[in-house]
Amino acid sequence: MDIKANSIYQEMQAMLGDIKPIKMDTPGIQGIQGNTSANQFSDMLSQAVNNVNGLQAESRTLQKSFDMGDPNLSLADVMIAKEKSGIAFEATIQVRNKVLEAYKTIMNMPV
Repeated sequence: MDIKANSIYQEMQAMLGDIKPIKMDTPGIQGIQGNTSANQFSDMLSQAVNNVNGLQAESRTLQKSFDMGDPNLSLADVMIAKEKSGIAFEATIQVRNKVLEAYKTIMNMPV
């Protein structure tokens, strides 16, 4: 099973592109500070996806090394790395699903 973390990251970036920022030069909004939580969330999400990608790359590397007969690796080490990457990926999918669900709920709210 080959998991493409880059495609998930691209989907999330596309969703972020749909968000319309508030223009600070709009009358009546001059006193409001810009919201940096969106940038923090974006950074946190990017770090999480990169972390999952790193875990998957490490798992693949350990698996290949074990297959090549590396005497320093045990099967347990390889399986633990594989399970860590699988759990991280599943958690990322769950977060993505919750974010999409929240986005759809907000978009369906009457104004």
